[in-house]
Amino acid sequence: MLLGCGLRRAELVAVKIEDFELREDHWVLADLIGKGRHMRTVPVPGWVKLAIDAWLEATELQNGTLFRAIGKTGKIRGDGFTAKVVWSIVRRAASDCGLGVIAPHDLRRTCARLCHQTGGELEQIQFLLGHVSIQTTERYLGCKQRLQNVVNDRIGLESIPPM
Repeated sequence: MLLGCGLRRAELVAVKIEDFELREDHWVLADLIGKGRHMRTVPVPGWVKLAIDAWLEATELQNGTLFRAIGKTGKIRGDGFTAKVVWSIVRRAASDCGLGVIAPHDLRRTCARLCHQTGGELEQIQFLLGHVSIQTTERYLGCKQRLQNVVNDRIGLESIPPM
């Protein structure tokens, strides 16, 4: 969900099973409260929903916090974990895969960049990530103005006579 939905660590650990809704034929995290107490709806890609469904089936969880610790016996322990634990899980998984040090926020930025590279609109990426400022989204994407591809050249008003 960090990579597929662009969630922050604190948002991830706060997700409840009841937060998932089907809207307009798409699964979403409805009314997610993010940074600055701003609320947004986060689309959940099909591949992420399949992984969540597999997790729910394996754990037999039906309500409450989605992600919980698993004890050494394989049983669910407690009712959730902290954002700091998410950092540890991501760091260990990245190391196990030979990827070096990767932080949870790297996955969020990667989500944004992949959305942009596949044609996602800047404004929609801003909504997905819950950025108040479009400049924050641009910084995530490393957007720079490219004058060889000026968007307003395509407006096509050259034939209108001056007033």
